[in-house]
Amino acid sequence: MTKDKELEELFLAQKPTFDDSAEFMQKLTKRLEAVEFIKQYQERTIRRYRIVIAVAFVVGIVSGTVSTIWLLSSPIELPSVNIQTQTTFLLWFIQNSRLLAAAFFPMLMTFAACIIMSNILDIIDMRRSMKENRSWAVM
Repeated sequence: MTKDKELEELFLAQKPTFDDSAEFMQKLTKRLEAVEFIKQYQERTIRRYRIVIAVAFVVGIVSGTVSTIWLLSSPIELPSVNIQTQTTFLLWFIQNSRLLAAAFFPMLMTFAACIIMSNILDIIDMRRSMKENRSWAVM
């Protein structure tokens, strides 16, 4: 409780002064520009994530469709993997190799598309920031 009272007294003792100097306006303008820069950066980041999610969704749908068509069009009698062994796990793997491949390949393609799109958008952001830094340097 004493700390709360000490803090309250400290805040009450502070009497900020506001003068109409140009220095105050320059500091305020710089702070407002910094806030605007952060706001724009957050908007770009959100836009970038939305693009990545949309591309990942489309790639996932396309790759899932292709793998499903491949799964349904391939003969069931021929396993996609042929291992000459009798262990339980490998027998299960051979029997379910088509389903595992149909599940694994779309996930792999979607993950790869997310990484590629993220890298492309990072490069675009770097180019934009370089252009903005050049325009700030010119001013």
